[in-house]
Amino acid sequence: MKGPAALITLVLLFASCKSGRPLPLLHRDLPARSGDRIIERMLVADTIHPRYYTAKANVDIDMGGSSRGFKAQVKSVRDSAAWISIVPALGIEVARILITTDSVKMLDKLHDQYFLGDSARTRKKFGLQPDLTLFQQALLGTAIGLDPQEKYRSDREDGQYVLTSKERRKFIRAAEDISPGDTLAHDRDMGERRLERTLRKAEEREAIVFRYWVEPESFRVTRVQIVDLVRDQTADVRYEERGGIEQAYLPIRIQDR
Repeated sequence: MKGPAALITLVLLFASCKSGRPLPLLHRDLPARSGDRIIERMLVADTIHPRYYTAKANVDIDMGGSSRGFKAQVKSVRDSAAWISIVPALGIEVARILITTDSVKMLDKLHDQYFLGDSARTRKKFGLQPDLTLFQQALLGTAIGLDPQEKYRSDREDGQYVLTSKERRKFIRAAEDISPGDTLAHDRDMGERRLERTLRKAEEREAIVFRYWVEPESFRVTRVQIVDLVRDQTADVRYEERGGIEQAYLPIRIQDR
């Protein structure tokens, strides 16, 4: 499994769907469930696996004090390729990105530049390694990177179930410490030296911590957090709104914080 750099860090507000409803915030006690039982229910709810996917999007990028917005078109063929066309307010395409299973192609029409490379070259140039499978899972609002054969810890938080990959507890604490928000209840941050030692051990194991927030009635995922301890990178993807039954409950508002 590759790291969280697999995600394109954009805020996608999918305008192709005309109706939707915010994901409910539940504040009630939940019955305890094992990780295996929660995953069983998640797999039952995850029935949408289209081969072809097309959407229009409004994209907002927050660049630390300033923000930019533009429109985009997204087309995807499962396990084959994803194509993204970026169009600013003037309505003229300025950039195009093609992600395949083993390569990335980018055309910057505004600056008359292009890039073509495999996964290794992409990581070297941009520090990111887009992963087609993970990106397509995000588009469909599924549990990005979830392996049903693995074991996960089960917790409850703010009216939702939370699954956490069963890395060593100190790795999970380290993931919390380097994440933008700390959500582990009753947790104390590691000291700086202990955190450094833990990250060195994580590098030996290629440790990646996955966390999933699951709505307890539909058992659909509302949030996915992936922390790559080795590369000090975090993806925090939130499915903030889904369409109704007409849109097969696909996400129409996705935010990557």
